[in-house]
Amino acid sequence: MRIAVDVMGGDRGSQAIIHGAARAAQEDPGLVLELFGPCQHVRAEISRLPQPLAAAASRLIPRDAADGVPAEATAAWALRHGQYTSMACMLDALGDSRRQLDAAVSAGNTAALVALSRRSLGTLPGVGRPAISTAIPARRRRQCYLLDLGANVDSPARRLADFALMGAAMAQSVDGLERPRVALLNVGAEATKGSAELRDADTILRRYGAVGAFDYRGYAEGGDLYSGSLDVLVCDGLVGNAVLKSSEGLAGMLVERVQEAFEARLSGRLASLLARPVLRRLKRELDPVRYNGASLLGLSRIVVKSHGGAHEEGFYYAIRRAMQEVEHDLPGRLAERWQAMP
Repeated sequence: MRIAVDVMGGDRGSQAIIHGAARAAQEDPGLVLELFGPCQHVRAEISRLPQPLAAAASRLIPRDAADGVPAEATAAWALRHGQYTSMACMLDALGDSRRQLDAAVSAGNTAALVALSRRSLGTLPGVGRPAISTAIPARRRRQCYLLDLGANVDSPARRLADFALMGAAMAQSVDGLERPRVALLNVGAEATKGSAELRDADTILRRYGAVGAFDYRGYAEGGDLYSGSLDVLVCDGLVGNAVLKSSEGLAGMLVERVQEAFEARLSGRLASLLARPVLRRLKRELDPVRYNGASLLGLSRIVVKSHGGAHEEGFYYAIRRAMQEVEHDLPGRLAERWQAMP
């Protein structure tokens, strides 16, 4: 498997990205990673890898490219001036069949990544716009795919219905769910609630549910995301991005509050020692790092967006997400669903 990596994207610099890439390569001897960025800089970072990560250095291939897309860049700037950036070179390489790359991963500017991906790779037949999706941990050790997370701030009814098909295909191919449970995020479960676009989307999704595309559950509220009763929750990008960032902040705050409560008194400190394994597991399960790696669904090839602030471990999980999608041929599964729809 060969995956392209944008080394110059992300808030924590290239070291965190290269270390995360090396960890993924060290864990999987069949993985080759092409690292796009200024070659001398990339080689220097690879030469400083600590053991045992240095053992994977031979499968980290530098690919020369200019500096990254600026964090403040717009999609229009990326399309006009970003053709020589590490992000654009990575995506052009992915779109070139002669390069035999399977996927691309970047922690860079989201708007630029969506725009450049559409130009270099195109979307699947029938898909108007790609959507960003990630898995959110839910009760009973389940997870729920939330989309869109920011690629489309304002989405008409037809686009919301497309998001539902994409999310259902993700749940089917990656999680092996035969009929994913899909819902539309709204301010209430009643049929009269929500905007006209949401009500129109609900009509379309009920028709999809009736022909067996997925198990459509109607409207859902924000708390239903964590209930374990849904596999896919659909919304526009503005709402989805706010929900995702709120979830990440809440998870961190809850773990800190539980630890503070245990340590507030002597008896609490004693209880904390006994409860430490449970707290450690809770922190691991709620840690947003483990769920890093949002999929750009609807593109002709696999592109994964890492959180911009991801550390080494977070970027490692983004690469793992890309590998999982390659193994399940996610674009192929999405294309099959569109062809099968009446």
